[in-house]
Amino acid sequence: MRRLVRVLANLALALVALAVVTLGACRWQAASRETSTRQQAAPTSGRFVRAADVDVFIQEEGSPTAPAVVFLHGMGAWSEIWKPTMATVAAAGYHAVAIDLPPFGYSERPVASAYGRQAQARRIIGVLDALRLEKAYLVGHSFGGGPTMEAVLQAPSRVRALVLADAAIGLDAPRGSGGLVTNLLGVRLVRDTIVAATVTNPRMTGRLLGQFVADPAAVTDARVRMLQAPLALQGATPAFGDWLLDFMTSDERPLSTDPNAYAVLSIPTLIIWGDRDTTTPLPQGERLAGLIKGSVLSIMPGVGHMPQIEDPAEFDRLVVGFLQQQR
Repeated sequence: MRRLVRVLANLALALVALAVVTLGACRWQAASRETSTRQQAAPTSGRFVRAADVDVFIQEEGSPTAPAVVFLHGMGAWSEIWKPTMATVAAAGYHAVAIDLPPFGYSERPVASAYGRQAQARRIIGVLDALRLEKAYLVGHSFGGGPTMEAVLQAPSRVRALVLADAAIGLDAPRGSGGLVTNLLGVRLVRDTIVAATVTNPRMTGRLLGQFVADPAAVTDARVRMLQAPLALQGATPAFGDWLLDFMTSDERPLSTDPNAYAVLSIPTLIIWGDRDTTTPLPQGERLAGLIKGSVLSIMPGVGHMPQIEDPAEFDRLVVGFLQQQR
């Protein structure tokens, strides 16, 4: 029996050692891979504008004199994910603008790791200022829905109309707390290692994307390569880790998490939701529709958390139709 215990103990130690070596290798690979500056790597199809405290990377389609439609992406994505929808919106007579919300994409990362929803909202409004846009239509998806909603509540006079797609608003969200997970994330080495093994690990990109869609066919090689592109930027892993720490532990109380703040809204709003979304399930969209007076909820059947790539034709039809109704 004692011999068996020793064998099992040695096996457990070996497995722990293997896990440590594997995770360490992921962190080393991340540091070796993340060598490009954002200025070097950013696509020539976009440009940087100063927005609040950082240089924000944006991409544009359509006439700059046309009504502006500003797109905000979800976690782990960047402005490129909106390019097909942007082309459709531009063809319908609008100026489509997609923003990289830091730390994702190619935008400058804030010095103080200020990734809270209020700071992100100020950057959205800062882009409007940089482009000299008095008003714009805002389209926010997933994680980007929170800063989008916050921008609406901070500056409602700047928003013509609003589209929320499977938005991660976090109504009544509790403030950050301690606990084992958040305490571990507070250790730089631990959180960077976790991020290097998952979020910024190119071998995991397709697998992670697959967790958010109902139809695996939406996980194409082209989309995976697109999402992987910014992972080569200098400091991607520590920046994502800082964002994750803020996301999990922040005690910020933005307006957009307070249901009472929605009572004063009178902005035309379209809410688009996939009925198979397991990340932000449909009841969350239904609750938003009940809070925003006069809003319209469009449910997309057979679609998960990413309607713009799972059923792009229907998503674009809904967005363009809504925009044209506001003219």
